Formats: sequence, structure tokens, C-alpha cells
Amino acid sequence: MTKPNTPDSPLQTAEEESTPACVMVFNGSDPSGAGGLAADISTIASVGGHALPVVTGAYIRDTAEIFDHAAFDDEVVTEQARTTLEDVPVQVIKVGFVGDPENISAIASISADYPDIPVVAYMPNLSWWEEDRIDSYLDAFAELLLPQTSVLVGNHSTLWRWLLPDWSHERSPTARDIATAASEKGVPYTLVTGIPLPDQHVDNVLASPQTTLGHVQFELFDAVFAGAGDTLSAALAALLATGMDLGEATSEALSYLDRCLDSGFRPGMGHVVPDRLFWAQPEDDDAEEDDDDPTEPGDPLAGFVIPPHDTKH
Repeated sequence: MTKPNTPDSPLQTAEEESTPACVMVFNGSDPSGAGGLAADISTIASVGGHALPVVTGAYIRDTAEIFDHAAFDDEVVTEQARTTLEDVPVQVIKVGFVGDPENISAIASISADYPDIPVVAYMPNLSWWEEDRIDSYLDAFAELLLPQTSVLVGNHSTLWRWLLPDWSHERSPTARDIATAASEKGVPYTLVTGIPLPDQHVDNVLASPQTTLGHVQFELFDAVFAGAGDTLSAALAALLATGMDLGEATSEALSYLDRCLDSGFRPGMGHVVPDRLFWAQPEDDDAEEDDDDPTEPGDPLAGFVIPPHDTKH
């Protein structure tokens, strides 16, 4: 008779060591694949983690524009998350756009019950939404979720408008100014992206109210991207889940995003989508060789073509 595994058995220990770090992500389903859960899942897998996706709603969008968003009921969101949390050890929680204040409240309640799990929160640009809904969403996020957020991620202009609406100085706020405003809501660290610099460059700064912890500058790409923010915040969450310290994880996540954007592609008629699996693409030389000889001689699948779908009802 086989002896059952105990918590200290070598077999179970080996299995735990080989299990990827788990990141629970709260986000909406994006049918274009540009952002939302599609970005979270592919990014987390790409950097070596395992995504636990909690669907908070669905976008109605294409690669060029967001037209609307339908939020799930907060009880559905809660049941998804709590069922998984009771089964799987989670290293980091990542929060994207979750649709309405009720879902924010539900996620804040869940996070409060797991205070040892760091929270990476990403605030996207919500200018596509109705103004009154934006205000109620941002107010709820600031009141309920920011006090539990470990790292806040967002574009400079988005965080400026949200956290410093009464900014009256002639100069733009620095990353530390924004981090100070976020800290007043309980956030210890803020990653501010897209800070304009001369000569078509941008700065990305990790800051606390006390100091700038690090920054990475990049040259702007001559393209408009969809899904870059979800990609960066998901990469940061996954790298933190693997045990990296915050500074190293931030640098690695920004470098990863830069490579994703550099290899970006346009799947439709809208914006460019980051290639989160850029490392899996064949080198140019390999691709040319494959084009010259797509099949081996005698390959039984050579010439096989999927027929069109012409079923008539």
C-alpha cells in the first residue's frame, strides 16, 4: 500500500517547488485581445507565472476603440475569487479595470481577508466612458482599494488628473508628487509611466513619497498601442510573485514591455498590440528557411487545406 503524501514529504515538496507562482487577476474580458484578461494571461504565462483570471465584466471594443463595458454582478466576482483562493496559494493580486464601484468593493473585501498578499493595481485611461461613471469609479477605487494597494501603476497624465486634480503649478507634477498623493490614500509605491521627455523619449519612474527608487527611459515608438498598461502591470505582478524585489521586478517588467512593443503587431485595422510572446517567434533566418521548404518530402499533411464553413441551417 502506498503511503499518502504528507505536507513534509519529498514528493509534495518537489511539486510545490516546480509549481509556477500564481497571480490572481481581476479584469474584464477583451474580445480584441489587446488588453484585459487576454493581456494578463499571456503576459503572466510569458514571464513564468500562472494566471488565476477572475472575470469582472466584458468590453465591447475593437483594436481601435472601446465602445462600452458590461460589468458582472459583484456576487459572481466574489464567488469566482473566493472559490479559487480557498484552493490555490496566491502570491500576488493584480487589479485592472473592474467595471463598477460594486466590484471594487467586492475586491477590496476579498483583499482585506488576505492581507499578506500584495496588490498591484493598474488605473487605465477611462476617457472613453461617461463622466459621471468615471467619477464614481475613481472615488470608490481611491476610498476602498488604494488603501490596500502595494504598487499603483498608471500613465503620468492619467494619475495626474485623478490624484492631483487641483494641481496649479506651472510645471507638471513629478513622479514623487504623484506618489505623495497616492500615499495619502495608503499606497506605499507608485510606478508612473509615460512621463514626457525631450527628443521623443519618455521616463518611467518608481517612486515613494520620500524618494525616487528607480527609473527607466525609452524612446517613443512611432505607433499607437492598445494594452500596454495591462501588459506592464501584469508582468510586474508576475515577477513579484516569483520572489523578485520591487526594484528588480520593475526594471524587468519595463524591459519586457519594451520588447513587447518593439515586436508589436496590428491584428486588425486599429492600434498595434504588444507581442507578449515575442521570444517564441522564429528568427528571420529560420522563418526564411521554413518558407523555402514548408513540409518534408512525403509529409502526409502536405497540401491539407481547411474547408470553408458553409453549413446552411
